[in-house]
Amino acid sequence: MSSLTQITVSPHIHSGRSTTGIMLDVLISLLPATVVGVLIFGWRALLIVAVCVLSSVAFEALFNLIIKKDQTVGDLSAAVTGLLLALNLSANVEIWQCVIGSLFAIVVVKCIFGGIGHNLVNPAITARVFMLVAFSSLATPSFPVDAVASATPLASEVLPSLKDLFMGNYGGAIGETCTAALILGGLYLLVRRVITWHIPVTFIATAFVFSFFMEGFVALDALALVMSGGIFIGAIFMATDYTTSPSTGWGKVIFGIGAGLLTCLIRYFGTYPEGVSFAILFMNILTPYISRWTKRKVFAAGGTR
Repeated sequence: MSSLTQITVSPHIHSGRSTTGIMLDVLISLLPATVVGVLIFGWRALLIVAVCVLSSVAFEALFNLIIKKDQTVGDLSAAVTGLLLALNLSANVEIWQCVIGSLFAIVVVKCIFGGIGHNLVNPAITARVFMLVAFSSLATPSFPVDAVASATPLASEVLPSLKDLFMGNYGGAIGETCTAALILGGLYLLVRRVITWHIPVTFIATAFVFSFFMEGFVALDALALVMSGGIFIGAIFMATDYTTSPSTGWGKVIFGIGAGLLTCLIRYFGTYPEGVSFAILFMNILTPYISRWTKRKVFAAGGTR
């Protein structure tokens, strides 16, 4: 046999992308939302971002050190988890709660299950749900530094203007309010081919259609509701996680539709005004089954030679 011939299992083609490169692209794509969040909510938003990112990296490094595992903090996945967690928190949350949330995301959800690529659910989303249940202060929204505190859009009968929703000038989590910044980051990920359109488009479109029917076929009200809360940050940056979302095109479509439906069902009929985190977490659990249902059938598989 020729020395140039190697018999191996698939895949046989390398894309040239590394985990570190992909995570760096995600960090870059989140910069617009991070910068706008700090400008809107002030220095404390920056402090929470720093605490979550540094805590996440430190906990992963410490965990690897304790179990004598090669350090993985260089792949930047812990930094991404910390940043996503911070952007999904209110600027009013206690600093020690940020540390606990980072510990839960990195150690309990990610590292104990084997690290990146082995976690069953999205670490940042799961940590946010854990904090929402454990700490009542997480339910208190932050507001722009020059604004008077009032009800957040999803808890108010009067929605902000579309301009305010697009630019982020209303109360909410640090990184969820500015739709423009989130769209810009999403376009960057699409151009870099880090994500595909399937989950973001179907997630957002499903939420819009559902809201359109529930709001008496008023398109502007439905659009305002979709731009409120965490739909855009969830659909673009959280639901598209490689490990916890389906790998097939049709699987991604089913995932996006399911997440959009669940989000709206919780918003309209649940006890929480926002349902994005719970919806994505539930769909993460269904991901193995969706991938199995939508996997491609191999031609002539199981036949005799």
